[in-house]
Amino acid sequence: MALFSTDTKKKTANLPAAGKARKVAKATAVEDGRLSGVLKAPWFSEKALIASERGVYVFQVPADATKTQILDAIEKFYKVRPAKVAIANLPAKSKSLRSRRGTGTSSRRHKAYVYMKKGETITLA
Repeated sequence: MALFSTDTKKKTANLPAAGKARKVAKATAVEDGRLSGVLKAPWFSEKALIASERGVYVFQVPADATKTQILDAIEKFYKVRPAKVAIANLPAKSKSLRSRRGTGTSSRRHKAYVYMKKGETITLA
């Protein structure tokens, strides 16, 4: 079919039958060796400690970690299922080196906000 077709027929969408259940994509299981590298460390900052009182925990994660991998890692290591996960990418910043060399850059970082269901907690220490 051409990009600017003159065909005016409307195509009907293939809708599933009323009795059939819709197929949902399921995340593939990752081996234990990969899950051990998903959560690098808990993120301890003033904002993160205040959020942990409200059931939101913050972890440092690698750049290629996905939300489903983080969910599986939290479930495996802390034995709780989070309500949702949000990933934040922190950019690199230029820093003064206080010498003749000028400026350098701090590395970029990635963190995951893990939202727990009401009443569930994670013990980090």
